Amino acid sequence: MIDAKTTKVISTIPLDGSPEFGAVDSAAGRVYCNLEDRNAVAVIDEAKREVVARWPLTPGEEPTGLSIDRAHHRLFASCQKLMVMLDSETGKVVGTVPTGSGADGCEFDGATRLAFASCGEGTTTIAKEETPDKLSVVQMLKTERGARTMVLDPKTHRIYLPSAQFQPPPSPSPGASPVRPTIVPNSLKLLVYGPSEPPNS
Repeated sequence: MIDAKTTKVISTIPLDGSPEFGAVDSAAGRVYCNLEDRNAVAVIDEAKREVVARWPLTPGEEPTGLSIDRAHHRLFASCQKLMVMLDSETGKVVGTVPTGSGADGCEFDGATRLAFASCGEGTTTIAKEETPDKLSVVQMLKTERGARTMVLDPKTHRIYLPSAQFQPPPSPSPGASPVRPTIVPNSLKLLVYGPSEPPNS
């Protein structure tokens, strides 16, 4: 925790895991953080400056992106081939939808109640929060391979994903982990997707 005015570190909170994305609910005084290696969400109490709960994301595994619907107390975690919706007050998993592989980013649009999960395979799953207990797939948007990082503009309802062309990955040595492909120089670009008509909001 850092004081934004003085830039001084106020507190360091151990998470007991590998953190990925976080989501904030100021009204509840909580910060939520995915723990990728624990298949869980850590719940941080801002006032106590400590982790007060760790919620399992079963059946979700290796969570990366995390977003929040503060109005309906729902968290959306992009896991491997699955988006998990859980209650941000109790930690109960209340819904799931399938996604692509290589999950990374996750965003939620409060005006449209759409949740987005971008995946490195070249797809972004768009899911609708029909009710606080029902999540359904609206579209499997085809993007480009490697376009897994994402941000949402809540005013225009557009999502932005960086992408590039990649060199063929080198063959890994026996027993070694796969090597990430190298980006082709000067091929970086930004993909922009939005609704055909602005939603009523």
